[in-house]
Amino acid sequence: MILPGRTVGIVGGGQLGRMFTLAARRLGYRVHALDPMQDCPTGQVADHEINAPYDDLPAAVRFARAVDVVTFEFENVPAETLAAIERLRPVHPAPSVLHTTRHRLREKDFLSHAGIPVADYRPVRSLDELRRAVAELGVPGILKTAELGYDGKGQVRIDSTKQLARAWRAARGVECVLEALVPFDREISVVVARSAKGQVACYEPFENEHRNHILDVTRCPAGIGPSLREEAQELATRIAQRIRLVGVLCAEMFVVGNRLLVNELAPRPHNSGHLTIDACVTSQFEQQLRAVCGLALGDPSLVRPAAMANLLGDLWQAGEPRWHRALAMPGVHLHLYGKSEPRPGRKMGHLTACADTADEARRVVLAARRALNCNTKL
Repeated sequence: MILPGRTVGIVGGGQLGRMFTLAARRLGYRVHALDPMQDCPTGQVADHEINAPYDDLPAAVRFARAVDVVTFEFENVPAETLAAIERLRPVHPAPSVLHTTRHRLREKDFLSHAGIPVADYRPVRSLDELRRAVAELGVPGILKTAELGYDGKGQVRIDSTKQLARAWRAARGVECVLEALVPFDREISVVVARSAKGQVACYEPFENEHRNHILDVTRCPAGIGPSLREEAQELATRIAQRIRLVGVLCAEMFVVGNRLLVNELAPRPHNSGHLTIDACVTSQFEQQLRAVCGLALGDPSLVRPAAMANLLGDLWQAGEPRWHRALAMPGVHLHLYGKSEPRPGRKMGHLTACADTADEARRVVLAARRALNCNTKL
């Protein structure tokens, strides 16, 4: 058990690490961050940061020696770096979890072998394999690179067999997975935490809306019935137990009629779970801290319905957003990530609104985001 006053290390300096650090410092922990960039979102609030490439093993060793336990905020950490850190300090979730979830094909195979429902898929390592996969699954389908894909990157939709050569070129010849296109009714996600002792805490399912393949709005509770809600939480719990998770994991799922299909896993806090900061007894970030430090998990209960809206760099194109407008709206909370360059599509922050219903919270948070625009008249 690593008690308050000790030092936690986090690999990665983005907004997830920042919110984790704020939760950790509130409980009295010190936090060290490892990230290639100076003045990163996590480094701005951490006690100490080491700026070095993730494949700089001597820097990773220095980082590990100064902390008591290590966690991470994104999946694409070199395996050699995690191995070097793990020789010195416990790493949670374990590198073996990262090995599975950072690779779409290994992840699909893990879920399938565990009896978790997923969309039909086939491995693709050549153009000939892509042709065979399409012959078996049909079109439309989605060709995804096995690694380094997020927010719609590394994905190509295939609607015709005439597109196969072009799709394979777009994938740049790397290992891929072809998935049958799922005509889903809605997308949900479930964040689950598990401790080393096997204690599990599961949040209410969140309902997600995307724009240009990037999460746009999340609301909770999701608009699904009690039986699907229980099934979604049961699936997330089974996954956490089967993969021997110590930490937090998000399971993204498709709702297809009265069925659920698991789409992707993320062994860390997730964008859709940001509303837990303002709407739940214990946020997903405090839950991650509790799990990796060996503390009892917190209560994941939803205190009040809520909705979250992402703030992308596009919002700055008309000028500095009118923060005072959103902050004047009852029930609205602003979270900015400390990023200096607001590029289009870049996640710069988010808004959360709490209300009597999820639909009302969604209406309020979207109104608050519109109010930020310099060109919007109130």
